[in-house]
Amino acid sequence: MNQSFKALVVDKKEDDFSLTIQSISLEDLPDGDVTIQVHYSSVNYKDGLASIPNGKIVQSYPFVPGIDLAGVVVTSKDPRYKEGDKVLVTSYELGVSHYGGYSEYASVPGDWIVPLPESLTFKEAMTFGTAGFTAALSIHQLEKNGLAPEKGSVLVTGATGGVGSMAISMLSKRGYEVIASTGKESEQEYLKNIGASKILSREEVTPEKIRPIGKQLYAGAVDPVGGKTLASVLSNVQYGGSVAVSGLTGGADVPTTVFPFILRGVNLLGIDSVYCPKELREILWNRMATDLKPDLLSTIENEITFDELPDALANILKGNARGRTVVKVIKES
Repeated sequence: MNQSFKALVVDKKEDDFSLTIQSISLEDLPDGDVTIQVHYSSVNYKDGLASIPNGKIVQSYPFVPGIDLAGVVVTSKDPRYKEGDKVLVTSYELGVSHYGGYSEYASVPGDWIVPLPESLTFKEAMTFGTAGFTAALSIHQLEKNGLAPEKGSVLVTGATGGVGSMAISMLSKRGYEVIASTGKESEQEYLKNIGASKILSREEVTPEKIRPIGKQLYAGAVDPVGGKTLASVLSNVQYGGSVAVSGLTGGADVPTTVFPFILRGVNLLGIDSVYCPKELREILWNRMATDLKPDLLSTIENEITFDELPDALANILKGNARGRTVVKVIKES
């Protein structure tokens, strides 16, 4: 095992902030049951926030961001994992208070680890990453609450983002009619390619004036946006339908009423991918390797090198990212 290796390190001292690729050692890693040689990571909005001084993600400095990783176990004190095992880690405290995946090696608690499904490569796992897992959990909860292809169309907001893109492609694979909502008119072809049958503008989904109860347009919805968009979507879900909300890019306040809930029996499902129980986490990753695995998964991803990470992090904060950006940390052995 290499004694020194590269990592993306953020550091903050008073008014001085830095984001640099450095050489660190195994001794610099936090305590963990399992040490993993990282092959791939990915770029998420939370990672972008970790890369700026006022992002309110990183709790102490210096720090290695990256909330996703996939790689090979090199040492383990956990009997569930042995040298050579292919594994992945997403969420928990990874990349938030515990050194993350933007490093050639990572040390993590065994309870955070999910065995890599046999039919997924490292790159495919990170094309999914936290965003794909969030989309899968959203669909799982929607179906648990009665959603089925024959019930009607499903709306996906924030469609060109990671969660949105993944949800569209997964729902399409499952046989749903998917309606995509986006503020990016130039991305209509991309959205159709990944499975959207109809595309609505942001203004069509979220009008200036939101009615407390509107037309019954959707059997369900995947919403990583929140805010006024969520309020509008709730008013347009059909009787007994559900909305799975996982984000707040549109704001944390939801200006809605009780009417969708008490007049139509609409369900609002909160989606938490961070502390999702390990048992369900493994079930969903196996579904992502089978019935939720898009036929055109590569259409959603854009691969970058480790050296390109700083630019990619800045790009996602500007809202310019599309789909999923995967980071090749080391060459496949």
